[in-house]
Amino acid sequence: AIWIERSSRASVEAQLAAATARKNAGVPQPLFAVPFAVKDNIDVAGMNTTAACPDFAYNAAKSSPVVERLCAAGAICLGKTNLDQFACGLVGVRSPYGPCRNAFDPSYISGGSSSGSAVAVASGLVSFSLGTDTAGSGRVPAAFNNIVGLKPTRGMLSATGVVPACRSLDCVSIFALTCEDAAAIMRIATGFDPADPFARRTEDLPQNKVPNSSALRIGVPLPNQLKFFGDTSSEGQFNQAMERFTKLGHQIERIDYEPFLKAAQLLYNGPWVAERLAAIKDFFTRSSDSLLPVTRQIISAARDHDAASAFEGLYMLQSLRKAADEQWNKIDVMLLPTAPTIYTIAQIEADPIRLNSNLGYYTNFVNLMDLSALAIPSGFLDNGLPFGVTFIARAGQDALLVEIGTTYQRTTGLSLGATNAPLPPFSERLPAMNNDMIKVAVVGAHLAGQPLNHQLTTPGGKLVRSCKTAPAYALYALPNTTPAKPGMVRVATGGASIALEVWELSAEAFGKFVASIPPPMVIGTIELEDGERVKGFLCEPHAIAGARDITSLGGWRAFLTSN
Repeated sequence: AIWIERSSRASVEAQLAAATARKNAGVPQPLFAVPFAVKDNIDVAGMNTTAACPDFAYNAAKSSPVVERLCAAGAICLGKTNLDQFACGLVGVRSPYGPCRNAFDPSYISGGSSSGSAVAVASGLVSFSLGTDTAGSGRVPAAFNNIVGLKPTRGMLSATGVVPACRSLDCVSIFALTCEDAAAIMRIATGFDPADPFARRTEDLPQNKVPNSSALRIGVPLPNQLKFFGDTSSEGQFNQAMERFTKLGHQIERIDYEPFLKAAQLLYNGPWVAERLAAIKDFFTRSSDSLLPVTRQIISAARDHDAASAFEGLYMLQSLRKAADEQWNKIDVMLLPTAPTIYTIAQIEADPIRLNSNLGYYTNFVNLMDLSALAIPSGFLDNGLPFGVTFIARAGQDALLVEIGTTYQRTTGLSLGATNAPLPPFSERLPAMNNDMIKVAVVGAHLAGQPLNHQLTTPGGKLVRSCKTAPAYALYALPNTTPAKPGMVRVATGGASIALEVWELSAEAFGKFVASIPPPMVIGTIELEDGERVKGFLCEPHAIAGARDITSLGGWRAFLTSN
């Protein structure tokens, strides 16, 4: 029960043909022909979105922005995956389409709610997948299936086109076999979405100092606050994880886990459960009988909360955040078991609420506290099932987590998912995400395949995506330039969307790159079609006097073709 709906052969061939056409036209396709899967609470154009509730299903007219970005980069969507109904659960069995089973032992749970997305990656059916994460749904299934689960900072990936669980907390998450792959996918999928009221730009994030990743203070709960619910094998695996970090030169610091634990309890025992009702209120009012009994029971608990309790919950959360800040002053990153134990499907069916709650002991607080998280494979339990750990950092420090995770994953010696394939050499992987990467938009001679592109690739620049500007720019073919170059200026009226590429350079390389740019070119801030703002090439206005206006062609490549 991995899939709810698979893409037709005709759809896959059409996607591949479109990616091939773009590639042949010179549009970079960094994910060319890479297959991926999408959790079935995220819209994919032309496919049904069910949220694992057949009566709720609708046919999506448009893909979510995250899916659009990945497909524009050449990735091929193979279908929609199973989940705990309306993303309510960490178990992966709460679906009328059947329980999604663990990739290593079908008698055990896969974890949820992003169950099918995780198992599809672990089984080698796709190279990566999209999930969502409100309470741990992008992390627990990763741990149970020996894969990587990246829960980005809230608002960095658009949540437009996602059936919400708790809209103020939801994140689109990424499953992959390696940290490098997860980072590469996030780079392409990230972008400010003005249609998402909870979207954030990088500059909107708290400006927390990025620590030295070679000597970190790793926060771990006090011994009496670590719970494994009788699973001594999981406890032993976590002790081994701490030892690995010590050998890597990091310092284990014990912290008070109480404020994080109390925040976690607010998610299901506090007023945030009412937000789950708000997400599907009209459908629930009309068709509550369409829900599975356990899903209906969870969402019905919203009736126990009123507006006053919502404010009381906000006050409590703010107080807990202050208490948590005291702990963060002592540490750089937190290390936790992703889940304290794992259960069989039969155990979950016999005690669905309590055991599900146990699984969220180390996950439920993360979005409430506005933190980023990365789940990593760490070992195997005595029963042959995977065990994973999660690194947690402050908002905006996703790149730090990937850097730590990349190093840690290489120390485990584990194979990839359930495929038995070894961790490949670094050189064979997609590039890692660095802490100091700066995006720069190019519109002319620095485009891929053009004469000056080497100025980006030689210092290690990586292509993020191909897209367009906001419809507010004019493009000119500058005379007497070698090699031929365009000049782009922002205009008050008569502007258009101009095709460009977004690349990334390290801060050091970016500084040298900018210093080498001759006049009349300048580096300014460019607004992209989706509202994201990046640094990029603009032209001094005096240089366009007498230059040919090529705005109507929509980009430099189109001009070169027409010329």
